[in-house]
Amino acid sequence: MSTSDDTSPSDAAPSPITAYRRIALLTDGYTTPFLAKTAMSLLRYRADDVIALLDASSVGKTAGELLGVGGKTPVMANLEETDADALFLGIAPPGGNLPAEWRQTILSALHRGIDVVSGLHDFLCRDDDFVAAAKTSGARLIDVRKNNERQTASGEALPGDCLRIHTVGQDCAVGKMVVSLEVQRGLQARGVDAGFAATGQTGIMIAGEGTPVDCVVADFINGATEALVRRLSHHEALIVEGQGSLSHPSFSGVTLGLLHGCAPHGLIFCYELGRTHVKGLKNIPLQPIGPLLKAYEATASLRHPARVIGIGVNTRNATAEEAETEKERIAKEFGLPVCDVYRDGADALVDAVLNLRKELMP
Repeated sequence: MSTSDDTSPSDAAPSPITAYRRIALLTDGYTTPFLAKTAMSLLRYRADDVIALLDASSVGKTAGELLGVGGKTPVMANLEETDADALFLGIAPPGGNLPAEWRQTILSALHRGIDVVSGLHDFLCRDDDFVAAAKTSGARLIDVRKNNERQTASGEALPGDCLRIHTVGQDCAVGKMVVSLEVQRGLQARGVDAGFAATGQTGIMIAGEGTPVDCVVADFINGATEALVRRLSHHEALIVEGQGSLSHPSFSGVTLGLLHGCAPHGLIFCYELGRTHVKGLKNIPLQPIGPLLKAYEATASLRHPARVIGIGVNTRNATAEEAETEKERIAKEFGLPVCDVYRDGADALVDAVLNLRKELMP
């Protein structure tokens, strides 16, 4: 995570992302569940810190009406109508590019001394206009994907007293981060000291720290993940957020590096009911669940013995009856606990983690 480029006076210390208490989420023109998943997760997990969603085309509505989360968080036209202490860019579009039409809003925030937090691949700190505005006002530019990871993995054993659980998936954007966070919360509710290892922009914005593995140089993904896990291994259990899919033609490299870097004991497989083709590549059908479960176990075990202990199914586009039928079918076919953490809570998956912990660390 970086707060500036090398010439900015705000280089001294990263701003603690979790310290902001009056966040304005910018989604203007992109307020859809497909594109605004960063905003949706912040509304779900940092609701008390979000004061407004910015979208000039939907003024007068609420975040709940537009995105299904966020309740009555108001939708406003511009930043000037708020008393925000930070502007978070709330989208995760394919390619991670900064919308050109957002430049004026970002400059307005910086001129007012408001920090801007971005998870896009277009780094704010490399834009001369943004850097100049930040220097003048003292505002911070926080690029959560910027990193200096330059260490390959050692391959040495990770601490043995921390149970490592990793969420993996059939595809991108199927709910791996949400499953990770819900399992972490469920474990904490059962008295387990459980940590969350964020590996993507949204997870880092929620947790305040992590490693943006999709923006780490390929040779160093394993090492960066290994280092992240070591830093967080003081927990009794660690839930490592997954990225991409082993079978995704575009992102499988990130998935494999993450899988080997975190050396999990257990895997939770995630998928979305009704999805038939790879996200962003509509001509490529998804791989069936069965072969993927075997592939994940075999590939993970090249580094450390691991097995799938549960399945998280995202049934957001299904009826309650369809969801129940699917869960029963998958549980019977694979002999694993299955739940939709959105509808059911995460108890079934929490139980699976606790059972694995009892087995491996009695």
